[in-house]
Amino acid sequence: MTSEHRTETRAQRIAMVALFAALLAAFGMIPKIDLPLGVPITAQTTGVMLAGCMLGARMGFQAMVLFLAAVALGLPLLSGGRGGMGVFFLPSAGYLIAYPMAAAVAGMVMRALAGKGNSSPARLAACAFAASVVGGIVVVHAFGVLGLMLLAKLSFVQAAVGTLVFVPGDLVKCALVALIVHTVARGLPDWRFGGRRL
Repeated sequence: MTSEHRTETRAQRIAMVALFAALLAAFGMIPKIDLPLGVPITAQTTGVMLAGCMLGARMGFQAMVLFLAAVALGLPLLSGGRGGMGVFFLPSAGYLIAYPMAAAVAGMVMRALAGKGNSSPARLAACAFAASVVGGIVVVHAFGVLGLMLLAKLSFVQAAVGTLVFVPGDLVKCALVALIVHTVARGLPDWRFGGRRL
């Protein structure tokens, strides 16, 4: 690989990381639904799942770190126009902090399930659904429950039961990610879902 090609590849990766961070911000434009639990229902975890499935563990992680860094700097990128360091001390902080790890896990699961070589769009969609469930639901809610216990002073049972309200909507998001992956796989069959090797 020539140095020129390496530079081009690196530039493409940086662009993709920035693009998916921006995509997560775009999902933040969809109005949130506030709940008594102190954690709103938002569309942004869809972007987390997509980043992992489409970019893979490393780049998905980087995209989420970039997004959270922008939020920490005060940019109003979260649903409802929220931003700043204060959001990391609210009951919903655990869910936010989970974003990088959730994208990384989704990417690892996507790569493991998709394997090497070309897969059919239907199989890749099924892999994306499973990866989204593991990364976007299991990981996000594990961090979310911990955050509710630490910041909202809820017991484990209270936090776990409270977070269940998000699961039906999250499953819809997983299905949406699977549909997007299916569509991309049909149009761009060489896309390296989960960062898998072709």
